[in-house]
Amino acid sequence: MMIEATRPTCTRTPPTHPPAHRRTPGGSMLIEPVDAARAHVSSHVDPEDFDAFWADTLAEAAQHDLDVRLAPVQTDLALVDVQDVTFAGSGGTDVRAWLRTPRGATGPLPTVVSYVGYGGGRGRAEETLIYAAAGFAHLQMDTRGQGSYWSAGDTADHGEAGPAIPGFMTRGIASRETYYYRRLFTDAVRAVDVARSLDVVDPARIAVQGGSQGGGMALAVAGLRDDLAAVSAYVPFLSDIERATHITDAYPYHEVVDYLKTHRGRGEDVHAVLRHFDGVAFSRRATAPARFSVGLMDATCPPSTVYGAFNAYAGEKEIVEWEYNGHDGGGIDDELGTLAFLKRRMG
Repeated sequence: MMIEATRPTCTRTPPTHPPAHRRTPGGSMLIEPVDAARAHVSSHVDPEDFDAFWADTLAEAAQHDLDVRLAPVQTDLALVDVQDVTFAGSGGTDVRAWLRTPRGATGPLPTVVSYVGYGGGRGRAEETLIYAAAGFAHLQMDTRGQGSYWSAGDTADHGEAGPAIPGFMTRGIASRETYYYRRLFTDAVRAVDVARSLDVVDPARIAVQGGSQGGGMALAVAGLRDDLAAVSAYVPFLSDIERATHITDAYPYHEVVDYLKTHRGRGEDVHAVLRHFDGVAFSRRATAPARFSVGLMDATCPPSTVYGAFNAYAGEKEIVEWEYNGHDGGGIDDELGTLAFLKRRMG
């Protein structure tokens, strides 16, 4: 089911046969009623210094030249050119990416900047060809410190860590300045600057896209920039974070719970940091047309947390529900739906 909205407060198609509740495929928890998830308005309170914190963060990053470096990659692909991209991200440290374009294209092309899900990296040069094959320039950013779980990465994370649960949700959690996602979201914003600097890219037609963690990053960038043509965030992670830590026992959110089991009494301090990185706060500031998706059996990113971001989103928006899917969302159908959405928005 797809639900469209053009205003922050919007009407929705009533549920046709909502169950009293849904149990996730693993049976580990209950997902709230579908109608309640759709109606959910997040209680997330933006920190008073949210805008100043991010303005200072991006100003600090801007002191470093982008230092974009491109190197052609030899592949056996007949219809797609690939370049290995390196640029200066947070703290001026190197971040890697792939630039894929239709073979021989000179531009200016509509462009998709993609972000990767939790634990993954940019993968191989020959992967994720759908956007270049459809006529877009495609910049796929690597994820600092990740890229060793389900797809490979090539970017190190040089930031402070401190005591943390294995994973990334509590890395540097002692302060907002040292928190891992401050560095990663800064990289993501800078990746759009990289795209805008490329001759093959039409700077008026740049979209950001991602699923799960990548969807959360897309929402963060949408809330921090006003020059995007479109946003696609499917089954987005990192939205309504405090709520998620209380209603799901699935990882990665449960990393926060595990951390607080040991660091008793630090709950408010931890959530005070996390509130600076919540997709609900970014959605309240985002204006580019957006496509969301949600798996109604998703234990990793519970449906109400996705709707928390969707209902807060300030721009034109639509959401696609996958009734019988968990965190896999729509799979290839999400990819194809995003492609169609971007074609409508950017040609």
